[in-house]
Amino acid sequence: MNNINLRIIAALTPCLVATILGADAPDAKPTKDAPKVLVLFDGKGLDGWKATTFHKPGEVKVEDGAIILEVGNPMTGITTTRTDLPTTNYELSYQARRLKGQDFFAAATFPVNKSFLTLVNGGWGGNVTGVSSIDGADASENQTGTYIKYQDQTWYSFRIRVTANVVRCWVDGKEVVDADIEGRELGTRIESRASQPLGFASWET
Repeated sequence: MNNINLRIIAALTPCLVATILGADAPDAKPTKDAPKVLVLFDGKGLDGWKATTFHKPGEVKVEDGAIILEVGNPMTGITTTRTDLPTTNYELSYQARRLKGQDFFAAATFPVNKSFLTLVNGGWGGNVTGVSSIDGADASENQTGTYIKYQDQTWYSFRIRVTANVVRCWVDGKEVVDADIEGRELGTRIESRASQPLGFASWET
């Protein structure tokens, strides 16, 4: 399995790194089947990224080793320009913090087999964390939605694991999503389609 490791801050900092199935064990020895690691952000510039084409977005810049998504009207984001990303059997990890605002600050849109999903962190006025959309239902309406109260100026660690039949997500090491996707209809909301195949976005934040 591959691993994407990102560090995002909205402040955002991203990276794709493979650490699944024992690959992240401290004493693990490299093998020919060792996960491939893709670092998506070097802390210096936006190579491999472009500002997402949202309506009236805020500025996107790099400061102090992090990607800053300024407040948009309503959305600001970045989308990868890479074409070598996996679509299954991978992990995406990143860190993000909300500098100010009341809604999601690093919603991650990511590939799932032949489709895409978005992990929303603090959407719907800051109340909901979960995956959109499954069988046409948003995180606020499907079984993945949960409540997490995010604090401003606080770093959070996010991890997403995608396999052929399951999507799992963690916030600060706590599992918040364990979704069986076999036979389900997957897709992002219209607003997030510009973030495909891999991107991060904030809402009025």
